[in-house]
Formats: sequence, C-alpha cells, structure tokens
Amino acid sequence: MADFLLELFSEEIPARMQRQAAADLARLFAAEIAGAGLKAEGIETFVTPRRLALIARGLPAETDAVSEELKGPRTSAPPQALEGFLRKTGLTREQLEERGDVFFAVIAKPGRKTADVLAEAVPAVVRAFPWPKSMRWGAASLSTESLRWVRPLKGIVALFGGEVVPLEIAGVASGRTTLGHRFLSSGAIEIADADDYAAKLRAAHVIVSSEERAEIIAQGARRLAADAGLALVEDAALAEENAGLTEWPVPLLGHFDPAFLDVPPEVIQLTAAKNQKYFVCRDTGGKLAPAFVCTANIVASDGGASIVAGNRKVLAARLSDARFFWEQDKKKSLESHAEKLSEIVFHEKLGTVADKVDRVAKLARWLVEEGIVSASPLPFRGGAGGGAAPQTPSSTNPSTPHPNPSPEGEGQTRSSLADLAEQAARLCKADLTTGMVGEFPELQGLMGGYYAREEGLDPQIAAAIRDHYKPVGQGDEVPTAPVTVAVSLADKLDTLLAFFDIGELPTGSKDPFALRRAALAIINLVLNNNLRILTDAPIEFWLGQSDPSQKLSDPQIERRKLITIALDFLLERLAVQQREKGVRHDFVQASRRWEARDDGRLDRVAARANALSAFLGADDGANLLAGYKRAANILKAEAKKGSLPVTPAQAGAHGAVGMDSGLRRKDEGGADAPAYPPEPAEAALIAALAAAAPKAEAAVADEDFEGAMAALALLRAPIDAFFETVTVNDADPARRAFRLALLERVRAAVHRVADFSRIEG
Repeated sequence: MADFLLELFSEEIPARMQRQAAADLARLFAAEIAGAGLKAEGIETFVTPRRLALIARGLPAETDAVSEELKGPRTSAPPQALEGFLRKTGLTREQLEERGDVFFAVIAKPGRKTADVLAEAVPAVVRAFPWPKSMRWGAASLSTESLRWVRPLKGIVALFGGEVVPLEIAGVASGRTTLGHRFLSSGAIEIADADDYAAKLRAAHVIVSSEERAEIIAQGARRLAADAGLALVEDAALAEENAGLTEWPVPLLGHFDPAFLDVPPEVIQLTAAKNQKYFVCRDTGGKLAPAFVCTANIVASDGGASIVAGNRKVLAARLSDARFFWEQDKKKSLESHAEKLSEIVFHEKLGTVADKVDRVAKLARWLVEEGIVSASPLPFRGGAGGGAAPQTPSSTNPSTPHPNPSPEGEGQTRSSLADLAEQAARLCKADLTTGMVGEFPELQGLMGGYYAREEGLDPQIAAAIRDHYKPVGQGDEVPTAPVTVAVSLADKLDTLLAFFDIGELPTGSKDPFALRRAALAIINLVLNNNLRILTDAPIEFWLGQSDPSQKLSDPQIERRKLITIALDFLLERLAVQQREKGVRHDFVQASRRWEARDDGRLDRVAARANALSAFLGADDGANLLAGYKRAANILKAEAKKGSLPVTPAQAGAHGAVGMDSGLRRKDEGGADAPAYPPEPAEAALIAALAAAAPKAEAAVADEDFEGAMAALALLRAPIDAFFETVTVNDADPARRAFRLALLERVRAAVHRVADFSRIEG
C-alpha cells in the first residue's frame, strides 16, 4: 500500500472558494478512482491561496483483475444484432458463450497499475472541477475547449509512493517540485513523498492546513488584544477568511482615531471586517475600542510597524466615508427617507416597498387593537421549546388580561400602543433609502433604529425599527417588546400572504422569497410571546384591507383559499420546528384539526403536541395507545360491515346512545350502563370512562393538556383488562352492541384530547 500526493499550484484562489474547493477535490477524486476499482483508506485535503492539494492514503500498487459478463442477443437473432454485439464487446463469434438460446460475452479485465489509473484520473478531475467562477488564459484560451481553472494553473505535483506519476494538463507537466512562500522563500522545493509534503512547505513558510492558519490568526489576535488591555471581538468566519488570504499569517495590532467612535459601533466593525478583513476590540467596559488587528502574510523586518501604518491609513479613509454617510443621513428625518420607498420595487406583482409598508402598518395596528399583541402579554411557559402552554380560562379571547405586564409598554392604553406600532411600521423600512444602508445592506433595520433614536422618537419605536427583521434564522433572538412584536409579526405575515396571494409558493428545495423562514419566524413570535391568535383572523383582515386594484392574484388561487393554504403551510412549518426540538411530526399532526376552533391556534397545537410527546413517552401513554389502536381496528372492521350500533358523533354526545344498542340510563349516576349484568372488567372500564372523559374535556377547555393526558391515563389499566377478559363480538346481540358502543365512546374520549389515529407505530 502507498500514498498519493497531488498538488495543483496556481495563482491566488479567492478565499471564499477555498473550503468548497477542498471538499470538491476529495469528492471528485474518490469518485474517479472508484470507477477503476480503487478506494483509498483515507483522503486529506489542503488549500492555501496558491495551492489545492490532496493526499490519498493506503492505495494498492495495482487494481484487482475483474471479469465482466454481458448478455447478448438470442442465438436465433438476425445477423445484424449479433454483429452489433460483437462490435460492442470487441470479441469474435467464437469467443462468445452459448447458454441455452442466448449469447453471453465474458470479458476478463486484468489488473492495472495504480499509477496508470491516477494518470488518467487527475486530468479528468481537473477538467470536471466545479469552480463557481473560472477562467481561460494564454494562447489556448482562444478555444472554448481549453482548460478552465479558477486562476492560471502553474504546476502539478503528482507522487505515488514517492515516484512521479507522469501526466500533463494544458501543457503543465507533473513533477515533484513546487514553490514555497511568495516572499519568504525562494527557489523550487523538491517533495520526496506524501509524508514529506507538509514539513517541506512549512520550512518554506507555507502552512498547508487552513484550519491551523485560522487558529494561529485567532489566537494571535486574541493575545495581541489582551496584551493591550483589550478584548478581541471574536469572529470565526473572519479568521477563516484571513487564513484564505495568507500562507504564513502574522497578526498585528493597530489603532485608529478615537474620534471615529462617534459612528455606531456596528458600522465600524462592519467597515473593518468587510472592507479590510480586520478584527476589532472592546475595552474593559465592553465598548468598542479604537484598535484593530490585521493579518499580514509576511514576517516584517520592522516588526510590522510599516504594515500597521499603511492599514491605519486605509481604515481611516473607510471610516471617514462611513462617518460621512452617518452625518448626511441624520440631516433628514426617517419620515423624509420613507418618502423614497415608493421608488423601490418590492415585487413587480406586489408594488413598491411603500405599498408593503402601508399593509404592514395597518396590520400591526390591527394586531394591537384586537389585543393579540398587548402591553400585558401572557407569561412565556416554553410553548416554543417543549413546555406546555399556560392555563387560561376556557375562553379563547386573545385579549384576556394578565397580571404580569411587560416592562416595555407597561401602563399604556391599547390605543397609544397601536399608534406606536403603526408609526414604527411606517418607518421600519425607511433606512433602505439611506446612504449607510446603501453601502452596507447588512445594517438595514439596525441603522433605522439609530436614526430614530438620534431623531428623538419614542424608544419603543426605535427598538421596533431596529429589531423588526428578527428572528432571521434558527437560534436568532425573538423579540418580546410589544411594539416590536406587532411590527415584526405584521411584516412577516404580509410577506407570506402577499407571495402566496400571487401564487409564489415554495416548491421542493426552491424558496426564492424565503417564505419557509418567514413562517418559522411567525411561529417563534407567536409561541415565544404566547400570542393567543387564531391565524385566520389576521388573514381575513389582510384580505379585507388590501387594495384589490394594487393586487394581482394568481388565477389558480382563489383569494378566499388563501386562509387554508397559509394555515396549512404554517402548521407544516410548526411540525418542522417542533421536530427539531424533539417532538415527532406525527404528534403535531395528531394535535391539529380535531376541533374547528383550534385550527389556527399555533400555540395550542404546539402545547398539545409537547404534552402528547411526554405522555406517549411513558408506559401509561404507550399502553393506552396500543389499547386505542386495538379498539380502533375493531371499530374500523365493524364499520366496513355496516354493523356499528352508534356513529362516532353519537358516541361523542353524552347520553345519546339508545336502548336499541343494549344501553339504558342509570337513574342515580346519569351514566350509560348495559341492560345486562356487566363483567367486572367491563364495569371497570365504564366507571373509568365516566370519570376520565369529563376530566379530560375540562382540562382541554382550560388548555391544561398535561392534565388532559393524565386523565386519559386513568383508562390505561381498565382498557388492558377489558381486552384480556371481555369478548367484544359476543354471540348475544345486546352485549355485542353495547361493547362496540363502549369502544366508540373510548375512541371519542381520546379524540377530544388528540387524534391518536394519526400517531404512527
């Protein structure tokens, strides 16, 4: 067994392409040699700004001999068919085997030298390489058939077991020599074998491991900041990017004019990181310090003083531009900036950003006026993450007051809160027209918050403008301030509904308008803030307040169907969100659409699914599920025969089962009982059902889903005993009818808590 080293040396590879290039090289190489029957014991990849390299460990000296068998035409087939088969296989008629009335060709392929396989595989990998952007160069570039590579290819090292694998790509022949660092090394470097590669290049001031270079940068920057009494603002992505720009990284600390600290810190950090690839630092108080860490690619004779001085000048110019935008943008109010939103197209079928803002403002105000978002929200009890929803009165009125108000907005009237929400919504996109956001789109929302604060607007408005894009993705902070929640929820609902209204629904892996992300954000806003919202209500309002003359609905989607489409989409996203938190998809499906009033209550579905997950994870729940499924199977079989004594609807109504099913009413207790002496297990199940069903139903009405599950647990043992000792399909018609009706009542009682028929397993 031997190792194979491949290095593709070129001009500078963009840092953003390096990680994927290393992965693609390993993938393509493994696939190419696999076609020849080879598999490496392990593959390592390395990438620097000037080289892409691979080491394949444990390759055999040659491939195994193989025999391939091909089925041919029948012996009675026309001569033309036989001739075609012979051309395909390269054999003669005498070399074919006759098996019955069919020709077979057995082609023996001898083993090949691995070096020969590699000599063919490497050019194939290079020519198939999927660079995001590539180029042709030199005289050969006049032909579209010429080699394309990310940058001009300069050299190839190809060594198998220490021997050069002879190959040539676009006039570049393989060998065993490469080059070291551009400035810190001179002359060619001869590589003996794969084990020699990393050490020889390190001696030539090239660290081939991008992970090692990134760690050197991060640790060095951290140490420099600490030595200056500062703390580095950690940025792993920036460390990786700097690693992609250097082969021998040397972090250096510099300072800039403290006067620039008047600019918002996020602007300074983004300017330094995005434009110059610098880290920034904070002082002991947590404030941004006038210091930065840059990464040089050389060891300078003056300790890096000249490099730092040059970088300080460049950073000063960048920060001057940022300060100019900051000062100029502040000269106009956000309302003035917002006037230009009518010049920005949101979508060709949905009008301008100004049109969207108008819809969002109306919806945000409505959310507050309806009490869905209030200054006194219900306390969060983990509905988004696995806990049960809080217990409330059976009324589903979302404006039910609660004695635990939020610090922000406390004591405000609903009207004043609605005014703030509408004003914040009308200004939330205004910073899109500012110079700063034009230069740094990543700062949208954030800059609007700063400008609102500088303008002296209500702090709740400034916070809402700043945070209304949140939550952006998984793990992002979810707003809780009432004004922010109203604007954020309205913004995301409008995005979802507007694109659904014009038929732009996500398909498969395609979601160009990030509607799945918007749906998850809506769910997190609802669950984390315990918003008691029937989701069809804001959709109804949105449909009613939108100007039909400005909306172009897709003819395949009736606008009234938008409620069902959007609700189904949200519930599917809820299942995804809950699955990531450990709640099975079928538990979410079992927790929806059993009662019309719950269809749009995302919080109820989530809380019920979490309670169901916990219940079925215990023995009582698992055994009750087994008993339920046994009862459901019996009832399903009888329904096919048309011999059920009562319908599910009748079983769900107390006292609705008549004497024709073998039942009579107990005078003293009011419960249904058989007209014959019941067996002990039968009587026990009747009593348990009479006790459990009302408790479960009352608990569901109070949104105490754990209590509802606990009530169902009372049925576990009686159901087990019932099936062990009682014959359901008794020869006596009265007994059989009563027992089937009893099972139907058990199923109905369970379905009031959750639809167990949707639970798998």
